[in-house]
Amino acid sequence: MLIISIASGLPDEAAVTERLLRNAPDMAAVFRRYYGGRVASEFNRLFTEHLVLAAQLVKAAKAGNSKAVAEAERKWYANADEIAAFLSRINPNWPKPVLQKMLHEHLRLTKAEAVQRLSQNYKADIATYDQIEKQALEMADAFTEGIVKQFPHKFKK
Repeated sequence: MLIISIASGLPDEAAVTERLLRNAPDMAAVFRRYYGGRVASEFNRLFTEHLVLAAQLVKAAKAGNSKAVAEAERKWYANADEIAAFLSRINPNWPKPVLQKMLHEHLRLTKAEAVQRLSQNYKADIATYDQIEKQALEMADAFTEGIVKQFPHKFKK
């Protein structure tokens, strides 16, 4: 939704941003249940940064500021690598190279969707959104599987 709001200059951008940023603490709450407060706080920080950088990238692209786009994209990928390293340290079932590949694919697709939206290629934008949704569900499955493998006693009946 935020890509659409930014690209179209909609008046709901602040409200949509506020809602999007709630995803980080919502996800951190899951981490808190298994890994404690310190890990949850770090995940919240990293994932909030991920979301903020994505918005900065789209805004820079809309403004036609290629230097700011390149800088935001560099920081975005560095953040993804930091997330992958962090998660691989807390769960051996999440190997860093696998996480990096998943996260980089997510970034690639999200950037493609933003470019398509900004260039008003709506059919491609929608098709890419469908790919993002599929890939997000695959990532969620991988994270769930890793938690279940690491904490099997919490999932036995």
